[in-house]
Amino acid sequence: MSTRSEREEREIAAANASDKTPVVFIHGLWLLPSSWDNWAEFFKQAGYAPLTPDWPGDPATIREARANPKVFAKTTLKQVADHTAEVIGALDKKPVIMGHSTGGLVAQMVAGRGLAVATVAIDPGVFRGVLPLPGSVLKGVGPFLINPLTRRRAITLTPKQFKYGWANALDDDETKRLYETFHVAGSGIALVQMGNANLNPWTQAKVKTKNPARGPLLIIDGEKDHTVPWAIANASYKRQRRNVGVTEIVKIPNRGHALTIDSGWREVAQTALNFVERSLREVDLTQPAQDGVDSRQRFGSAV
Repeated sequence: MSTRSEREEREIAAANASDKTPVVFIHGLWLLPSSWDNWAEFFKQAGYAPLTPDWPGDPATIREARANPKVFAKTTLKQVADHTAEVIGALDKKPVIMGHSTGGLVAQMVAGRGLAVATVAIDPGVFRGVLPLPGSVLKGVGPFLINPLTRRRAITLTPKQFKYGWANALDDDETKRLYETFHVAGSGIALVQMGNANLNPWTQAKVKTKNPARGPLLIIDGEKDHTVPWAIANASYKRQRRNVGVTEIVKIPNRGHALTIDSGWREVAQTALNFVERSLREVDLTQPAQDGVDSRQRFGSAV
């Protein structure tokens, strides 16, 4: 039985009718699909067919989410990945996949199943085998990981926690606006699955990094990100570059975890679009890029 919502079915139908390359945007913890609205329009104007699937159980609106935060409590990483794969399975064309934070991890999980033509993982969550520097794992949410009750709860960040973990590179006015506009509760179990990825051999936070059908991958990270510091993104890159496909990483200067929703989102979106368009032009994705540089070894910079 399908778990797709009516909204998702409309997006699937529109993408299939357009005959354009679909772009599937996967949100992370503490956000809803609407957090991708600017990106969806940006990629639509660039000639793509955007889709913003839910996590299972996502309320339709921010207001509904805040009125009933408990609905987020028990959503697991596998449930999100499986639902995303179901949406992709209804598409006529293999999509580009983009994800932010936990969504960046899920994007890599789905790409590892061979379901993406190209993938962009932004500030991606930890998966098993990623070994960053001690103390850097999900730095901004560390207190939740030591609480044994977290896995059964829906976790809502306080404004102070949001400022530290998401908006440390922003002024107070923008921080307040983003918190009031976008922030909702997040799944405690999904948070624990990432935080304990290297302690639990049965964790769902696993990525098939060596699947040759993974396709090209770009990892983007904000230089000042407190929730997913550079050490995590770089460790993910080092793990992923073992793949035969193109693997790149970009550090966005002076940006924190809110880089997909803050006032500078367009710079990040353009960086992602440039990678996607270059990747889709490649005839043989295992060969060096057109500029003659082996992009599996290239560290990019924001444009």
